[in-house]
Amino acid sequence: MKKLVKSKLLWKIDNMAEEFVKDRFSRPIISLRITLTNRCNVNCVYCHHDGMVSSSQEMTADELYTICKVAKSLGVKKIRLSGGEPLIRKDIVEVIEKIASLDFKDISMTTNGTYLEKYAQGLKDAGLDRVNVSLDTLNRETYEFITKKDYLESAKAGILKAVEVGLYPVKINMVIMKDINQNEIKDMFYFCKENNIVLQLIELIESENCDDDKFSADYHYKLDMIEERLADIADKVHERKFMQGRKKYYIDGGEIEVVKPVDNSTFCANCSRLRITPDGKIKPCLLRNDNLVELISHVRNGESEENLKEIFIDGINNREPFNS
Repeated sequence: MKKLVKSKLLWKIDNMAEEFVKDRFSRPIISLRITLTNRCNVNCVYCHHDGMVSSSQEMTADELYTICKVAKSLGVKKIRLSGGEPLIRKDIVEVIEKIASLDFKDISMTTNGTYLEKYAQGLKDAGLDRVNVSLDTLNRETYEFITKKDYLESAKAGILKAVEVGLYPVKINMVIMKDINQNEIKDMFYFCKENNIVLQLIELIESENCDDDKFSADYHYKLDMIEERLADIADKVHERKFMQGRKKYYIDGGEIEVVKPVDNSTFCANCSRLRITPDGKIKPCLLRNDNLVELISHVRNGESEENLKEIFIDGINNREPFNS
C-alpha cells in the first residue's frame, strides 16, 4: 500500500517529463472533472449526483472556458464533463468547442447515452475525444427498475453511434448491484467486445445522497471476487498508475476495467482528479462537501488569471485522502 506523506510545500510543480501541480500528499493534478448540470432525464436508484450538493445554478460556456484555461495553465491535461446528464444542456456543443480550443490532451464526457445518437457527430466535430456511457443492464425490465424510464433502446443506439463516429474508446460504466445485475456481467462483456467498447465495472458507492438511505447498504456488491476471477482468466493485466491504480484486464480480445472507490486507500492514494460543481465551486474530493472553495464569483468579477490560479491552489491544498 502506498504511504501518503504530506509535503512541506503547499504546492509544487514537477519539472520531470510532465509538469503537474501536486497536492500536499504529492499527488499530481492531471484531470479536472466538471459537473455541467444537476439536471437529468433519468432517475437512477443509486445516483449520488457525482457527489454534488443539489443546485439549480449552472455556469455559462464562457465561464467554463475561463475555468479550463486557468486549469490548463496549472498543468491539467485532461477534462471530463459530467452531470446530471450533460447532453440536456442546449449549448453543449458550444461548451465542447470552447474547451477544445485550449488544446487539452483529452476531453471526455460521461453520459447516460439517451441523447447521444442525436449529438455524437456534433460532439466529435466540436472536439470531444471520447465518452463513457452509464449503462448497467441490457435487460429492459432491469433498466426500467434502475432508471425509472424506458430508454434502453435509445441508450444502446447512442452507444453504437458514438462508436460509429469515432468517440474512441467508448466505455460503458456498469455499476454492479447485488440481486439486480451482478449476473449480467458476461452478457455486457460480450456486447462490449462485439462493438469494440471497453467495459468498466464499478463498485456501488455508499452515499447519503441516494433517495433511499438503505439502498447502497442493501445492494452493495464487493468486486473483489470478480476481480480475482478476471485475473485468473485474463490474457494480460495492466495497472493504470494515474487512474487510481485500477487494473485493466484483457480477455479474448475484450477489455474490462474494475473501479473500487469504496473504502479503498489505493483509490485515494492515486487520485489525480479535481472537481468543479455545477454552481462553480472547487470540490477537492468526491466523497466530501465540507471543504469546497468558491470560484465562480471570482470569474464573474473579472479577476486576473493569477488570482484565479491562487484560488485553484487553495482548492488543491484542501485535498486529502478520504481513505488512508
